[in-house]
Amino acid sequence: MRLHRVAPGIAAGILAPALLLATPSFAATAAPTAVTVPAVSSSADEPDADDLRVAIVRILTDPDSGRRVTREANALLDANDPEAMRAWLETGYPIAQAEDDRVTITRILADPSISPALCAAANAALDDNTPETLRHFLEVGRYQVA
Repeated sequence: MRLHRVAPGIAAGILAPALLLATPSFAATAAPTAVTVPAVSSSADEPDADDLRVAIVRILTDPDSGRRVTREANALLDANDPEAMRAWLETGYPIAQAEDDRVTITRILADPSISPALCAAANAALDDNTPETLRHFLEVGRYQVA
């Protein structure tokens, strides 16, 4: 066998695992689901720094993560402080997500082609201004109205 026929096969065999493991999977095209943040407790089974980093990376890979969530999560990963990560997952993440949700709802309202029912539902979510209501509108409410 000639070398010029074997070399591409060897190169492909060497590079395939690295390329497959380094790229995200696009096989699943289902609708994005809510990110599950592990419960953080003060008992003996507290998540270690690696578990906290994994939880934050999961949040970062969520397509619904907005600018503030992304900025704060990246800053926490750079700082590598487990206590700050734990505190952010408990309180900071919901606050940052709510701000990003308000921005997304405001962008929906800025579209001149939205229906009056969608406009009313978006304004009602902004008037209520709870993180749960904002998230519910973005995940369910806007699709029920449309």
